[in-house]
Amino acid sequence: MAENRIPAPTESPPIGFREATPADRAVVTQIWEACGLTRPWNDPDADFDFALAGPSSTILVGEVTAGKTPEIVASVMVGHDGHRGAVYYVSVAPTLQTGGIGRAVMVAAENWLRARDVPKLNLIVRGDNTQALGFYERLGYIVEPNRQLGRRLDD
Repeated sequence: MAENRIPAPTESPPIGFREATPADRAVVTQIWEACGLTRPWNDPDADFDFALAGPSSTILVGEVTAGKTPEIVASVMVGHDGHRGAVYYVSVAPTLQTGGIGRAVMVAAENWLRARDVPKLNLIVRGDNTQALGFYERLGYIVEPNRQLGRRLDD
């Protein structure tokens, strides 16, 4: 679906982004698993389907072309409530991490939100994930003086 293609920044590796389709689910959720992003209480297949079903959310996939067939190597779930955007499952295949693809993933997510006039992006990082915290700080994200509150509604 070339009409959904979002160009990657010129300084990143040769990767293009598009909105995922249901046919991409198995590959994308395998990357999530390989990156250690899934949790037993969240069904990644259901999360994938839910993101694609909503008018204000999607999954962007990053593809590289090796030969004739594009290969999905990265993804991000992105959505918004009209005021704040959010990203989840930011992932790059483990063998390609540290090559600039993660930065390209975040640029694609930010551009998707900008195209919808969403003024701010929030993201949640587990406190013990110092690698991810460092990555986002290098991209210009700051730790804000807010508290996140939560309550499970599925028990």
